[in-house]
Amino acid sequence: MMALRLAVIQMSMSGVREDNVDKASSRVRQAAQQGAHLILLPELFENLYWCQVERETYFACANPVDHHPFLPHFQQLAKELGVVLPLSFFEKAGQAHYNSLAMINHDGEILGIYRKSHIPDGPGYEEKYYFNPGDTGFKAFATGVGSVGAGICWDQWYPEAARSMALLGAEILLYPTAIGSEPPESGGVDTKEMWQRVMIGHAVANLCYLGAANRVGTETVEGKTQTYYGSSFITDYMGNKLAEAGREEETILYADLNLEEARSFRAGFGFFRDRRPELYGPLLTLDGKTRRA
Repeated sequence: MMALRLAVIQMSMSGVREDNVDKASSRVRQAAQQGAHLILLPELFENLYWCQVERETYFACANPVDHHPFLPHFQQLAKELGVVLPLSFFEKAGQAHYNSLAMINHDGEILGIYRKSHIPDGPGYEEKYYFNPGDTGFKAFATGVGSVGAGICWDQWYPEAARSMALLGAEILLYPTAIGSEPPESGGVDTKEMWQRVMIGHAVANLCYLGAANRVGTETVEGKTQTYYGSSFITDYMGNKLAEAGREEETILYADLNLEEARSFRAGFGFFRDRRPELYGPLLTLDGKTRRA
């Protein structure tokens, strides 16, 4: 496909999975009716962001890929509408739990699963309590609309993740996310601007299109309250914002992407020609010096 329409859905969630699935399905249908070929929903849209707190009861929200309660529904929806759906979900695999994404192709086939690699741990974002670090490595999925790479939320802060996906062939980088207000014990900083800037940097450094889908609204879980700042956006391969949502409204963003134009520009600009992998050894370490045996 020479050009494609990307849709990014910004929405609020309730504590009822069925309602969230119905709402997400409606938004996907709406996006498809507007000509979208690739449609991104926010992270863990099936529920409130329960990672605000540490409670063992929330492990019951996880499900295996096989016999999953809503993945088959979205597979059928993708096939019916002929769209590609990168879908975030809480995965149980044996005794492990992952923050995962299923890449559903336009024919309804799951092309593969990506498991979130970088897991945050701090007030309001207690993900290390729930999720094992992902073991799939980064991926570029050969979808019906082109090669798509997808990270999940905290992954979006890491240039190594974006570069890895681009090296694997990704031409579009997507990030479903759940981010908003920081509690007082974290300094109450508003991260919206830096959140957008780091991803715009990924788009420029890799000369790829990029989309981020955030949730919106205020959620209270076990007495803890957090407000998600929306601000979902789509940027082109030069870092120009093609579409941007506000901090409060539920909406769908659209942008038409010209992959052939981006390919030509990427090849001519020379970023990937002039890389020096043999000099990047410190990136394979934690301290910049010590290498594993």
